[in-house]
Amino acid sequence: MRSGPDCGGVRSVDETDVTDVTAELVELVEHEPSEITYDEQRYPARPRSLRRPRPQARLRGTDAPPRPAAGEGAADGSNPEYVRWLLAQSMLADAQKISRQFSGKSSMWQNPYAKPDPRRAVDTAAVWFTAYPISLVTRQGRSFLGSLGDPELWQAFQRIGIDAVHTGPVKSAGGLDGWRQTPSVDGHFDRISTEIDPMFGTEGEFRHLCEVAAEHDGSVIDDIVPGHTGKGADFRLAEMAFQDYPGIYHMVEIPPECWELLPDVPPGHDAANLDAAAEAALSERGFIIGQLQRVIFYAPGIKETNWSATREVEGVDGVVRRWVYLHYFKQGQPSVNWLDPSFAGMKLVIGDALHSLGDLGTSALRLDANGFLGVEKTVEGPAWSEGHPLSEAANHLIAGMVRKVGGFTFQELNLTIEDIRDTSEVGADLSYDFITRPGVQHAVATGDTEFLRLCLRQALALGVDPASLVHALQNHDELTYELVHWATRHAEDEYEFRGSTTTGAALAETIRADLVERLTGDNGPYNLVFTTNGIACTSASVIAASRGHRVLDDLTQEDVEQIKRAHLLMAMFNAWQPGVFALSGWDLLGMLPLPVEAVKPLLSSGDTRWIERAAHDLMGVAPEATMSASGIPVGRSLYGNVPQQLEDENSFANKLREVLQVRRDNRIATARQIDIPAVAHPSMLVMVHELDPAAHDGRATLQVTVLNFGAETIEGSVRSEFFTPRVPVVDLSNGGEIGWVDDLKSFGVWLAPYAGMSLLLKANEPEDEDVRRPEAR
Repeated sequence: MRSGPDCGGVRSVDETDVTDVTAELVELVEHEPSEITYDEQRYPARPRSLRRPRPQARLRGTDAPPRPAAGEGAADGSNPEYVRWLLAQSMLADAQKISRQFSGKSSMWQNPYAKPDPRRAVDTAAVWFTAYPISLVTRQGRSFLGSLGDPELWQAFQRIGIDAVHTGPVKSAGGLDGWRQTPSVDGHFDRISTEIDPMFGTEGEFRHLCEVAAEHDGSVIDDIVPGHTGKGADFRLAEMAFQDYPGIYHMVEIPPECWELLPDVPPGHDAANLDAAAEAALSERGFIIGQLQRVIFYAPGIKETNWSATREVEGVDGVVRRWVYLHYFKQGQPSVNWLDPSFAGMKLVIGDALHSLGDLGTSALRLDANGFLGVEKTVEGPAWSEGHPLSEAANHLIAGMVRKVGGFTFQELNLTIEDIRDTSEVGADLSYDFITRPGVQHAVATGDTEFLRLCLRQALALGVDPASLVHALQNHDELTYELVHWATRHAEDEYEFRGSTTTGAALAETIRADLVERLTGDNGPYNLVFTTNGIACTSASVIAASRGHRVLDDLTQEDVEQIKRAHLLMAMFNAWQPGVFALSGWDLLGMLPLPVEAVKPLLSSGDTRWIERAAHDLMGVAPEATMSASGIPVGRSLYGNVPQQLEDENSFANKLREVLQVRRDNRIATARQIDIPAVAHPSMLVMVHELDPAAHDGRATLQVTVLNFGAETIEGSVRSEFFTPRVPVVDLSNGGEIGWVDDLKSFGVWLAPYAGMSLLLKANEPEDEDVRRPEAR
């Protein structure tokens, strides 16, 4: 965010200010846009990284007293003390306070906000470290946020080439059962407060993290969850029919005469999931819209529908009610209603976003579960709940607000390619790359890139710019193989695959079967299927299973070296194309999955993903630790901690640094993808990108990524109609010339197992009439 306009007077500047202003004026003179934009008109020299002011504790103040402790007495609407205590915890109440700090301020009009600007976002933060709070091992007495704010960590990140940290969700999550807080049911994605969870640190430590990041030319990315909350104060107030709070959620009051349609709530629980029959009965009577297009986390007897019924709750008016509420995800994650007359849900979400950007000092926000913000009854079939226009409108509002205060957003939407494209037109600046992620793992598992090439070509044909995507290695979620694009909207469309014609639905089944067979069961007993969504695994364990290692304890040093090579290949794929490159601590340290026995209690609900979330000691600060502060067991690292790796020139971290150096020096992150050519060998993949001519003397310049996903050495020709004959081919890793483009617009390459090359093809000087043929050199 920028400061307000200067109202006159002389402002003193120091030497740094003068240098910055001079540099910006020079850039302004040289820049001549063909069509001026609002951004260029007001801020012709917007710097690469957003210059954010020192974070301000607008909401609670730097030395604000703690919120009131839990009291005693009835935990329902009959107890005014309980209601006051809930209001003190409420996100909606906080949102109303923080919004007043922004309204009427000039800073709200100093940034363009209508349209997404992915390349500006990528320029701001091009390489992300995605943290997972409960899995990071910290120094004794230091919190997660305190550890992320360590200058030594940021120095290491700078050496590697990482310029942003995504903290993961760190605000208080879970629920309230009376006066008692209950734990998170989904890795802190069931937020119930704008306060930082003490488990992860303090607001002061978060602000310090943002300041340290800025000192190292970095940014901090936080999360908001527009799709749902946890069952915290806001949900409990909604159950008690307090003011506008029921309007936050998709919840419907069921009259007592119809309670016979509702399931009984077991002792010790606050709600019961509706079975399909109860869902249909309530839908027929007009209470709810009934079945939705998908039941995420479906499990017989646990979650059979997206609707649950509350127990009896006494309201502030003395009336005892039972409600039915929508939860697209788990029962403890009630969905936010974006089109209620109170607009209470919208206020809650926007307030949470402004708190992260204005109070804490972050530069960007992830929008989690933001593809399911609109639901609508249909005449026939399930209710319309995916690709709904209300989701697009709500995302436009959120992303526009974030851009208005100087930040950017990215979204995680595992939808069809068209839906990802459409939601990106006016919504978030960036989208998570669910398009190619399954394809990459499939290419590693099979040594064949055909499906990955098909994914890339579909995205290119349907208008998804890779520069608008976050290309990530492992994160906290499973290797998803829902393959929504192929299995739903394009289920009946026909595609050429493996020498024959197949439908999208059949293609999805084939890819799933390949992944399950090669990565789980006898071939990879350490990887587990996760419901119907995908496979719980790490990047290293995907590679291990692909290479035939059935027992991870038997890995030799040579085996680890081969895993590292394949892991770097996956990094090359994600880094040597336009867009954001993201990796986690599990990637950086080469973590293996945890044994089932180590996290057995966490698997009781069927969530096998806990095996892939092993605790890890990024900086080697607690070598004797066996668990993180959150109680997650420490897993096995194949590569060692970051300081150890930075001392070894052949380590994963140092080899990754070289990959990122090539990416940064040649501005691949903001290039434009123009071709995915046919290949000479099944394990080969080629991506052709057009670099900014302004960075290459005005000449047309192509960057070509060539990768070998196989375990054998290959050689062959690389050909594209976009190549210019008689142009030298330069290896960007060392500057050496490996050949020339021939008159058939091709050149030859040789690739070792799991190897990759980033190549440059620069057109000759336009004024040079005497271009020599390669053989004349």
